[in-house]
Amino acid sequence: MLYQDRLDTPIGVLTLIADEDGALVRVNLPQSRKPPPDLGPVRADRARLAAICVQFEAYFAGERFDFDLPLRPHGTDFQRQVWDGLLGIGYGRTASYADLARSIGRPRAVRAVGAANGANPLSIIVPCHRVIGADGSLTGYGGGMEAKRWLLDHEQRHRRAA
Repeated sequence: MLYQDRLDTPIGVLTLIADEDGALVRVNLPQSRKPPPDLGPVRADRARLAAICVQFEAYFAGERFDFDLPLRPHGTDFQRQVWDGLLGIGYGRTASYADLARSIGRPRAVRAVGAANGANPLSIIVPCHRVIGADGSLTGYGGGMEAKRWLLDHEQRHRRAA
């Protein structure tokens, strides 16, 4: 069984989904163009996700710079390798797809890294919003460009405290 709660944030309402052990398996962004995968039965349970919501609220308040949550994303070995690489991009920092590919030891897999980045099920916590184009431009984001811009600006504003 999976459990969910919805959290109102400055970028819209997030849907947070955790498993029976309390590990976060998915963060659904409000403006996502892709429908989330069918994960099976999901039941609303605010109490079960309370600690997760507290950390998100602190992040959006500029008081938390990383998350300390059990995570259980579903993906291929390569996708999980890319998502682990994303965790190495510090708060308030950015990296290009090529930088990310190099950081995981796959410098020629830039396009595959981009696809894995786009399949990240734990947006914000696994900071795919911190990946930008090689020329410094903002590139696509599952939650929409306005949300990506807001997240990057938010982290820049609070970076000195991190």
